[in-house]
Amino acid sequence: MGIYVTIAAMPNPIRVLFLAAEADPFVKVGGLGDVSAALSRALRSLPDSQLDVRLALPHHGVIKANARPLEMFPMRYGDREVTVQVSETSVDGMPVYLIGGEPIAAVGSVYSSNPALDAEKYSFFSLAALQLPRILNWEMNILHAHDWHTALAVYALLLKRWDGEMRGVSSVLTLHNLPYMGGDVTEILKSYSLPVAQTDLPDWAHALPLPLGLFAADAVVAVSPTYRDEILTERFGCGLQDFLHRRKETLYGILNGIDTLAYDPATDEAIPFQYTAENPSIREKNKAALQTKLGLEAGPLIPVFGMVTRMDKQKGVDSALEVLRKLDDLPWQFVILGTGDPELEEQARTLQKDMPMRVRVESRFDAKLARQIYAGADMLLMPSRYEPCGLAQMIAMRYGCIPIVHATGGLSDTVNNSNGFLFKTDTPRAFRGAILKALTAFSDRDAWIARQKNAMQTDFSWGRSAQTYFELYQSLLNKKP
Repeated sequence: MGIYVTIAAMPNPIRVLFLAAEADPFVKVGGLGDVSAALSRALRSLPDSQLDVRLALPHHGVIKANARPLEMFPMRYGDREVTVQVSETSVDGMPVYLIGGEPIAAVGSVYSSNPALDAEKYSFFSLAALQLPRILNWEMNILHAHDWHTALAVYALLLKRWDGEMRGVSSVLTLHNLPYMGGDVTEILKSYSLPVAQTDLPDWAHALPLPLGLFAADAVVAVSPTYRDEILTERFGCGLQDFLHRRKETLYGILNGIDTLAYDPATDEAIPFQYTAENPSIREKNKAALQTKLGLEAGPLIPVFGMVTRMDKQKGVDSALEVLRKLDDLPWQFVILGTGDPELEEQARTLQKDMPMRVRVESRFDAKLARQIYAGADMLLMPSRYEPCGLAQMIAMRYGCIPIVHATGGLSDTVNNSNGFLFKTDTPRAFRGAILKALTAFSDRDAWIARQKNAMQTDFSWGRSAQTYFELYQSLLNKKP
């Protein structure tokens, strides 16, 4: 959906409060940590935009930032008060506020296995973060929240506007993954004296954080144009497709980017040999180094498949293992890095046991090895059953690793026949066909190198996406929230 802006008097600068559960370099568990950090910094870097973007995070126990105490204040919770502790630090000149308190300290990790604890933690964070403009004496124009963890801040803002407060503040909710909606917050809202509003949400969704945020937001942004369209369908709408159809005029699709300075094979010290699109032959040294490191036969003509992924059926890991097992008559090697579903991890280890000369399974988080896979593998397998945006395929292309992907969500928006391979139907047969097509293309070395150059030169930087978000902010401020 396009964004059209009518020029009118607007705040100068536009003040934006970013809320997220994680952000690199403070804490990163998944892609959200990359996106929230990179997008907020890209917005601040837009030429002539004059955006005052500030970031707020829960003060997770794993955060070791050197932050100075800023403010303490109470929030009423049922018949008692809970103290909010705000600390301040910065990254690249951007103010960052760390919000702590008992509900956050009670969860040792960023995310727990207890939905009730997580609901308590992120409800507390979301409602406390809304107090930041007051204690900072800073007039917020845009509240920009991400996923279910911060969606209640958007809902609470709407309630405040109904009560005559913060009427000039608009809200944006970026939707990274629709199926993750958070736990029931009915009793939590009552304890904070907030009503569960009458909405046009389905009955089962009226007290879940993400649907409440979707109901309340002035704009909802899916993280790719194709995912924006997909969530309007029964297959991908998670039961909210009818509701989303009713508000599709305020539903946008803006493709995520990657930090092209952080992910740059010309300067990346995590890989043994640096290279560019102009000298891709050096890349073969990284392939040999990866093969040697993993105890595989080193050879430039042996195709190496890589996966850097969460071990989850959503990511199609089971499909990849099934298809590779049936391709044992062809030459290839395979390395998969990631953790997750214990059953899938065991299936991967079984494949390694059955094919010890060609399969390596690394069940851990290892950022350095991930980059070495991007820089050394010939092809990245991403048979995701759905993928709102995906970052791995963009990072892989930046390093000349050609993606083989299911044509869904952001994979459809980033991969084409000049820089990768797509298969349209979510079946092992279609996936196998795409792999065979890629293996055939791999045998033509000149054409393969040309494909690698196309992939490496595809622009996945945040500049265009940040500009589109800025135009969205402008359009919201030209309307009355």
